[in-house]
Amino acid sequence: MREAYDVTVEEDAASSATVGEASSGVVLLGKYRLKELLGVGAFAKVYHATNVSTGQSVAIKALSKREVFRGGLMEHVEREISIMRRLHHPHTLKLFEVLASKSKIYFVLELAKGGELFDKVAQGRFSEDLSRRYFHQLISAVRYCHSAGVFHRDLKLDNLLIDENMDLKVSDFGLSALKDHVRPDGLLHTVCGTPAYVAPEMLAKKGYEGAKVDVWSCGVILFVLAAGYLPFNDHNLAAMYWKICRGQFRFPRWTSPELRRFLSRLLDKNPETRITVDEIIRDPWFSKGYREVRVQHKEFESDHEQSRHRGLNAFDLISFSSGLDMSGLFTDSGSSDCVERIVSGGKPANIMEKVEGVAKAEGVIVRKEANGEGAKLEGQRGNIMIRIGIYRLTDKLVVVEAKRRERRAGNGKGTKFWEDKLNPELQRLVYKAGDQK
Repeated sequence: MREAYDVTVEEDAASSATVGEASSGVVLLGKYRLKELLGVGAFAKVYHATNVSTGQSVAIKALSKREVFRGGLMEHVEREISIMRRLHHPHTLKLFEVLASKSKIYFVLELAKGGELFDKVAQGRFSEDLSRRYFHQLISAVRYCHSAGVFHRDLKLDNLLIDENMDLKVSDFGLSALKDHVRPDGLLHTVCGTPAYVAPEMLAKKGYEGAKVDVWSCGVILFVLAAGYLPFNDHNLAAMYWKICRGQFRFPRWTSPELRRFLSRLLDKNPETRITVDEIIRDPWFSKGYREVRVQHKEFESDHEQSRHRGLNAFDLISFSSGLDMSGLFTDSGSSDCVERIVSGGKPANIMEKVEGVAKAEGVIVRKEANGEGAKLEGQRGNIMIRIGIYRLTDKLVVVEAKRRERRAGNGKGTKFWEDKLNPELQRLVYKAGDQK
């Protein structure tokens, strides 16, 4: 099975469980019992697991933090989490939660028991009716994503999964783009995706519209479903790109005239005249038996709106939200920094006043930031350094972040001050569900 959920896992001795090939029966982080290995990709392993409390079957995608940082994939991971948390559609794969240990990041995902759509087509091409059924579900999901400002940019059969009801689930949003990524010219410019599915305008490297390249990829998918092979394929990559840019392909003899006409509109090399998603819905071949899936978008702030919250980007807000425990995620596993966070209902000024009081009593110097929502704590000889940051999460809640480092090896004063003095006081400020602050 190709890696459909996508991003290597090295064994995690720091975790409560070792994730390895013989992992059946191991309980991960006290929450999920691992079963069989489902797939291995370039940057991840995916396991079948069950929730020890509910018995629910899930897929766990395990990523090595070291490989994520080393490979410069943090943005990739952040984007995938950010996007999957905002999508709630019957035909997009659900992200239940994200967990982290000192060296691993774990995506807990909906389990698609049917595997990849690719494997089904590899057994033989689909009838037009079955092709239409899956294309209905694909377009429903893509249309929903576009309305939420999400452009997938890597739609392919490998990223389309099948659940236990034989329904389609779109997965792998790591290469997706948001409307916020569009440049002033109104276009996206990052060249990405899979060669056989990439749109000609993306190859031209002059900018492209995310919605239109997704439509092209959908056209390639529909062609494969009905024909059993790719419309553009060649062992020589340059030759394949030449065919894509010229829109050069042949229909198999068994395709109906209606399907040929529809595919010609999907695989139109000119993005200006290519069919749009809204036009797809009205096409005679497509509309046969189509039922609109209506899903209400979950409220989600744009990156611009989130920028009003000091220092918090979209990924930060998601990581502090319900159902996510990512206490170990933000620091490189090779870093000497220790990072701890609490959510508090206290006012930033009162929290900072508490920090200053503890520091003063212990002879620790406080260097406050100009905005009053952050400070550095240093010992008289510079042997302690703790940075306190206070970030607005909601109107009533803030996140207090403590990053600490000992400047002098072997000097335990920083750890002692943190563990015996400052941390106990901060723990008194932790927000509890019944607080009325």
